[in-house]
Amino acid sequence: MRIAILSRNPKLYSTRRLVEVAEERGHEVRVLDVLRCYMNITSHSPSVHYRGESLGKFDAVIPRIGASVTFYGTAVLRQFEMMGTFPLNESVAISRSRDKLRSMQLLSRKGIGLPVTGFAHKPDDIPDLIKMVGGAPLVIKLLEGTQGIGVVLAETEKAAESVIEAFLGVKVNILVQEYIKEAGGADIRCFVIGDKVVAAMKRQGKEGEFRSNLHRGGTATLIRITPEERSTAVRAAKTMGLNVAGVDLLRSHHGPVVMEVNSSPGLEGIETATGKDIAEMQIMFIEKQLREKTQSSMTRTRGRG
Repeated sequence: MRIAILSRNPKLYSTRRLVEVAEERGHEVRVLDVLRCYMNITSHSPSVHYRGESLGKFDAVIPRIGASVTFYGTAVLRQFEMMGTFPLNESVAISRSRDKLRSMQLLSRKGIGLPVTGFAHKPDDIPDLIKMVGGAPLVIKLLEGTQGIGVVLAETEKAAESVIEAFLGVKVNILVQEYIKEAGGADIRCFVIGDKVVAAMKRQGKEGEFRSNLHRGGTATLIRITPEERSTAVRAAKTMGLNVAGVDLLRSHHGPVVMEVNSSPGLEGIETATGKDIAEMQIMFIEKQLREKTQSSMTRTRGRG
């Protein structure tokens, strides 16, 4: 197969692993900086160009699109879909998962466990918003934040009011969520491929840190998850329409709750913690899809989304 990987940095662990495995399995791989791709949008022969040349036909494309370039990255991916290339994750699914508010509403509609979440526009509504999520302590999140950046734990109602007022005052969109104290600063990353959780790890925040992101000094260890947690992760990925996802769960008194569904989950932490070859599983998934499906049924939207 001819596989394109949309990644801004070919030296990143996840990108390198995918290239290594794909080449070992006999595929031709090309890493493309998504911001250097440009498109000829035409009815009969849509194409993607790169550094002065037309890229031609690829069998599959693996999007490793950073949150900061979601708009342009999904536009390029949609162009590949229009050309009949199979995407490991579809552009529409990535757009859904990157919009925290939209993804929460979609998960809620499917009855998937979530922390109580509030969203408001006017500072006048802050006292009721705080009450709605169970009072302080509570978590305030920027809609556009990633890797734990833009996430604040407000320990008192006064602190919560001040932080929410500050964000709303500068016209920043935020979510206000109940604080799951019983999680103890830990979450579970479930790595979903297709309709299975292929690996899971527990991420524990460093001492005094309620955010468990590995980028913020958290540690990862192997964990055994429950059937309910497994089912929740698979349903969350399916609701977003993602073939590959990192679903982040918290263990609460009322069962597993989904914090986030990540459409470009990193491989280094999960492969190190579990000892599993997640990169190979992704390439094998692509091979299976291309064997079993006709070109016209590769994607749900076929680039129209």
